[in-house]
Amino acid sequence: MLNDFKKFIARGNVLDLAIAVIMGAAFGAIVKTFTDGIIMPFVGLLTGGIDFKEKVINLGSMPVSTPAEIAAAQAAKQPLILYGQLINDIISFLIVAFVMFLLAKYAISLFKGLEAEPEPTAEEKLLTEIRDILKAK
Repeated sequence: MLNDFKKFIARGNVLDLAIAVIMGAAFGAIVKTFTDGIIMPFVGLLTGGIDFKEKVINLGSMPVSTPAEIAAAQAAKQPLILYGQLINDIISFLIVAFVMFLLAKYAISLFKGLEAEPEPTAEEKLLTEIRDILKAK
């Protein structure tokens, strides 16, 4: 069983997956900063200055009209529905999905160009010669 585990770990796919998870976490932090610092201010400008982080439905007894009050209510375990945060997270997801789509599309086009033409078989060579002879007649 230990040998099987060593073989499993030594495979390139596991290493690739580990690298992808680490890169994904780092990319997630970049997207969060990009969304919170660049995209959401424009969305707020378009929506008349609405900050989605402050959009909550309060099910508790504490007031929650400012970010500090929201944080205090969360610390006090007050029931809040943070639908504004959900909107932020959806926008972040869409940005990540779009960037990943662009990367995948680029990688596919890159790999198509790198694929070598397979060497024709003897049968294919013979058929090509026959075709060329027939064209010449």
